[in-house]
Amino acid sequence: MLDKAASVLECFRPDGGAFRLTEIAAGTGLAKTTAFRLCADLVRLGLLERDGDCYRLGGKLFELGSLVPRRLDLREAALPFLQDLFEATHETVHLGVREGHDVVYIERIHGHRTLSLPSRIGGRLPLTCTGVGKALLAFSGPELADEVLAGPLARLTPYSVTDPARLRTVVEQIQVSGLAYEEQEAALGVSCIASPVFDGATAVAALSVAVPRGRFHPAQLAAAVRTAALGLSRVLRSGGGTVGGTSL
Repeated sequence: MLDKAASVLECFRPDGGAFRLTEIAAGTGLAKTTAFRLCADLVRLGLLERDGDCYRLGGKLFELGSLVPRRLDLREAALPFLQDLFEATHETVHLGVREGHDVVYIERIHGHRTLSLPSRIGGRLPLTCTGVGKALLAFSGPELADEVLAGPLARLTPYSVTDPARLRTVVEQIQVSGLAYEEQEAALGVSCIASPVFDGATAVAALSVAVPRGRFHPAQLAAAVRTAALGLSRVLRSGGGTVGGTSL
């Protein structure tokens, strides 16, 4: 039953909005009566909210997600560096961590100008289509890179890199420079530069600046992004950030 309840919650996506019961039943493969009973229980627990005939994710999930120790500690350690990076660029700044083959965003500071981005706090995107994701992919060990490159590569826009050989070259370039670039691969009209945050030789996170394509000048942004990432890495290595009660 717990698996079935989880499947109901996993129906909801950043672009999905609210769902009717018939849509939840179809999306999960559950019988309508089972879906109705599970949704009623999830509403009672605050994990879903009901608005007329539709259901949406409940506020309790946001409360629980914000308490995850690993993300909370990392976010708190990173915020001063993200704020400095925002002040230096006045552009949208991200902090992300890896989960499987995706990057999950745990903080985002909006730039002064409206920028349409698929990223959101708590949301996930493929590693291969984002600057933050590429930085994590390049410094998470050769086994992960081999695994990702062996499978089908996601295409979010016509500019997404879907050729494994080309992406491997990109990963190798990131490993040399310490900087990852993304040009309209996650959203049209948007480019990004990112840098990994380290504990030892492995990236535990990455941060980035996202800029409208017409204002993207990597040479001007690189120093600020690299400085923020190095500063956060030093704090984490010194024990200033923790994961699950232990130093990163």
